[in-house]
Amino acid sequence: MAVRILLLCLCWASSNALELDPSEFKFEGIQGGKITLDCKFKIAPEDVGTLDIEWFLVAADTQQADQMIINFNRDVVYQDIGPLKGRVHFVSPDPRDGDASIEIISLAESDTGTYQCKVKKLPGSQNKKLALTVYIKPAMTRCFIEGKQEIGKDLALKCNSKEGSAPLTYSWQKISGLEKLPATATADPSGSVLSVKNASQEYSGTYRCTSRNRVGTEECLVILSVVPTPNTAGIIAGAIIGTLLFIIVLGLLIFCCCRKQKEKKYEKEIQHEIREDVAPPTSRNSTARSYIGSNHSSLGSLSPSNMDGYSKARYNHVPSEVLERPPSSAPNFVSPKVAGPNLSRMGAIPVMIPAQNKDGSIV
Repeated sequence: MAVRILLLCLCWASSNALELDPSEFKFEGIQGGKITLDCKFKIAPEDVGTLDIEWFLVAADTQQADQMIINFNRDVVYQDIGPLKGRVHFVSPDPRDGDASIEIISLAESDTGTYQCKVKKLPGSQNKKLALTVYIKPAMTRCFIEGKQEIGKDLALKCNSKEGSAPLTYSWQKISGLEKLPATATADPSGSVLSVKNASQEYSGTYRCTSRNRVGTEECLVILSVVPTPNTAGIIAGAIIGTLLFIIVLGLLIFCCCRKQKEKKYEKEIQHEIREDVAPPTSRNSTARSYIGSNHSSLGSLSPSNMDGYSKARYNHVPSEVLERPPSSAPNFVSPKVAGPNLSRMGAIPVMIPAQNKDGSIV
């Protein structure tokens, strides 16, 4: 019985001759940074097999297979494999010296998980699991104010980070003026909202919000300016008066434009009537000549015996009323239908024309 127990102890010692140094089992990294996962080992003299080092990303679902991310086997490193391809490598240039630790660069939040280091050098074999959590620092933090910044009003100073791993906490500070928070200010549980009641001008100033989690912080600033309540009635009255003045000016402009258009239209109509209805005036000399010519033509049938008396007529005298009359109203003396009284009124001398027989002799 004692021999059997001794053999079991020897077998257990032989199978566990390879040892892994105790180290941390929980690691935290920052997105975009890098992290080293420790895995150091010691080989016993009886471990004579080939050294084989394997790293796995353990599947969260037990029904899925673990994924190998790097491997050292027969003095060859295989690192361009698995989900961390190109971002993982051994810390030691030669892992045979007892350091199987790896470094992961360009960390991403998706790298969070459980990793397993497995070292074998038969007959020895050991493995351990490490938990990695990748956090995101607070980023894109914005400060703003909600509510009217007027005396006696309630308002809220708000702070929010669009990026950052939970839990995120916020804190407010006043960094100008009295450099202390308003007496009526209260913060919500996370600290992101600072409510201010019954604001006064003493609350005006610059405020700083700090957003933080376990891996980093970020700040933002906001300026609070509390002013007196504006005269609403005066603003409304001013707006109404301004609107009325605008309407009046607009009406005057429209009226002037319409009047101008009517005047232009009237001038065009007058010019058109003058061109259509009024004949151009003629000279006095031409009127006199036409009058004398008309008398000659009307008396051309006189016989030679009567020319003596007719020569006494004043042919060269044109009545003054004919010269003074405009061309449009001058009588047409050529017309044979002009009556005798009218001729006398115009200054003509009556002449007796003797009767003639058929052969043209005077009767």
